[in-house]
Amino acid sequence: MFGGHVEVGSEGPWVHTSDGGRFLNAGGYGVFLHGARHPAVVAAVIAQIQSHPIATRLLLEPSVGDAAAALVAVAPPGLTRVHFAGSGAEAVEAAIKMARAHGRRRLVSAVGGYHGKTMGALSVTGQNLYQQPFRPLLPDVTHVPYGDAEALGAALAGGPPACVILEPVQGEGGVVIPPPGYLREASRLCRQHGAFLVLDEILTGVGRLGHWWGADREDVRPDVLLAGKSLSGGIVPVSAVIATADAFNAFDKDPFLHTSTFSGAPIAMAATRAAIAAVTDEGLVDRAAKLGAELLSRLQAVAAPYPHLVREVRGVGLLIGVEFAGPGLAGEAILELLSARVIVNHSMIASTVLRLTPPAVLSGDEVALLVEAFDSALRTLGHRYPTAHRLGVH
Repeated sequence: MFGGHVEVGSEGPWVHTSDGGRFLNAGGYGVFLHGARHPAVVAAVIAQIQSHPIATRLLLEPSVGDAAAALVAVAPPGLTRVHFAGSGAEAVEAAIKMARAHGRRRLVSAVGGYHGKTMGALSVTGQNLYQQPFRPLLPDVTHVPYGDAEALGAALAGGPPACVILEPVQGEGGVVIPPPGYLREASRLCRQHGAFLVLDEILTGVGRLGHWWGADREDVRPDVLLAGKSLSGGIVPVSAVIATADAFNAFDKDPFLHTSTFSGAPIAMAATRAAIAAVTDEGLVDRAAKLGAELLSRLQAVAAPYPHLVREVRGVGLLIGVEFAGPGLAGEAILELLSARVIVNHSMIASTVLRLTPPAVLSGDEVALLVEAFDSALRTLGHRYPTAHRLGVH
């Protein structure tokens, strides 16, 4: 939606355009941890297409079980049941229904959280801009300050047992990193008050943070964990609801309680199995941790001479946010990077924050190119706005 270029091809960290150009993809909203068209994932999908791409949903079909087993093998301990869906928002909807089936009709989420734009997911997304045209949304929703365990505890104590949905790091909220121990304390509070804890790891999971899951950073076991984005290696749309046996119990009792025609499609399951195997076989979790630490350090060094432009560069693994002094600056920086043939993303809830979610397959030369493009963009903005006064920032 920026720059007027037309995408026609991709491989690894590169996107090709119709004019013969190519762009380094450090965006893609977190989908491309493996890079584009990972050979093993493509091969698995092609093989599935040539044999049995979509199932009847009447007979037994083994690919769903195989993909679920692969996902459970890398999930936090105790999460043993899986429901596959087609998008992150669908996974959020399924989690809300699962919680309601257990009597948790009250919803608690965080200010600045983003969980999707379908009706239930939008209800727990803490942004009035996207909610207002579609009100009334789901009732009994409370938004608490993110990272504030005391506020969460007060909300849980003030009513019947709830469903709490949180991100380990807020992505669209501007790469907001909670205080150490926050998730662990949130989990304890949920247990204390009989609440149902859902961790939305659609962006942060599958290695993006330099851990398989954000939950792993604090050894937290939620009732439900949501996965998506890079779960299929960036090849086909897929998401997953990964739950404890107790949480999944209602869906086990009645398999028709929550269904979708394309849930668990063999083509998506083939991609999921191959993508999980690639993360494991190629050490992409460790690579995301090391590459993310290097990139964060280098971007912070580049931004240091421009304190009137950049308020902070922060991140975990390969989820990095650059907070500018104003939303206009963030937009200009995105356009400057596009002119240097680098793709990054804005943040839908934090207009001052530019986000980088590069793949874990960047080479040293590609990292250098990304850093140089960022440096060039800041130099251009620095010449354009040499002082805070010129920006209207005091």
